[in-house]
Amino acid sequence: MGDRLFYRKRHRVRGSDEFGAVFDFKVRKSRGPITVFVMPNGLAEHRLGLSIGKRVGGAVARGRIKRMIREAFRHERSRIPMTDDGTGFDIVVTARAHESAGLDRWREWFADATNAAIRVVQKRADNV
Repeated sequence: MGDRLFYRKRHRVRGSDEFGAVFDFKVRKSRGPITVFVMPNGLAEHRLGLSIGKRVGGAVARGRIKRMIREAFRHERSRIPMTDDGTGFDIVVTARAHESAGLDRWREWFADATNAAIRVVQKRADNV
């Protein structure tokens, strides 16, 4: 694997206004314990936001889930399709309490949910 994978500040959804905009766009898909919300962002790359509540568990459990989702995003980012005009998506992930899982499982959940949500966005755009 020659490509270096990064997760930088520019790859993050930040602030309640940005999170609110993604939630208000109302495109979401769930796989396993995660729900993915998606909205086109008009930028040249995808961005990730995490909203992991205390119901999932204590700080250690929430931290592990966040690390797994960030790692899944890092690995899957290049495979996530762009919009028809070449811009990326803001992707916000929420999680429910669950049994622990490995990175392969997290990547599968993340990729399946994200791709399904993006198909909905593209279908909406085709109908406009």
